Amino acid sequence: MKMLENKVVIVTGGSRGIGEAIVLKLAESGANVAFTYVSSDDKAKALEEKVKAMGGKAKAYKSNAADFADCEKVVNEVINEFGTVDILVNNAGISKDNLLLRMSPEQWDEVMTTNLKSVFNMTKQVIRPMMKARKGSIINMSSIIGMRGNAGQSSYAASKAGIIGFTKSVAAELGSRNIRCNAIAPGFVETDMTHYLKEGEAAKSFLEKIPLGRFGSAEEIANVTLFLASEMSSYITGQVISTCGGLNM
Repeated sequence: MKMLENKVVIVTGGSRGIGEAIVLKLAESGANVAFTYVSSDDKAKALEEKVKAMGGKAKAYKSNAADFADCEKVVNEVINEFGTVDILVNNAGISKDNLLLRMSPEQWDEVMTTNLKSVFNMTKQVIRPMMKARKGSIINMSSIIGMRGNAGQSSYAASKAGIIGFTKSVAAELGSRNIRCNAIAPGFVETDMTHYLKEGEAAKSFLEKIPLGRFGSAEEIANVTLFLASEMSSYITGQVISTCGGLNM
């Protein structure tokens, strides 16, 4: 039997990068996966087809996790389509890097809304069906930047640090209902959003700081997500798993 056989999962920001890897990994493990996206219809459709070719079930929902009404609508639609929600992966996120001196209020608000408010929006919607079922796993994508900060990333760092505090609070509130809430803090991971990290002297500088001597892959983040989604982590809640090749010790 597969680890997530017949479980229903929602993944936000699931059409590319780490989100796509998570969708594929959880579907491969037997889950029925609903995922949200905001940009490319073609990429979302292609991912649906990848899952179907694996023998799994996935459905894409064009929905903005930063919008509370959108989240309410999509969770209701998922429950109508799949019957329940067992696992939520809050993965949607952006970065608008800039020095604080040059950062506009609009840039700050966009990052905080997309990265942090989206986690509130989606978690708020799934906890009622999870409480009714007296089980569930909520997995929030933070970052090592939220744990250690980084020049030029104050908004991103603040949003990801906020996710950690939110995760621990939700774990304390919902543990008695057998609902677990954990966070993953990736380090430097190769995706289409971080391709610039591999260029020139910047790449050499980053790699010198990573004990394992390489950047991570989206699949490696998906592996940790699978662990937290499954019963293998049944006694883990309120934790932050730093997945960074040893960069954050």
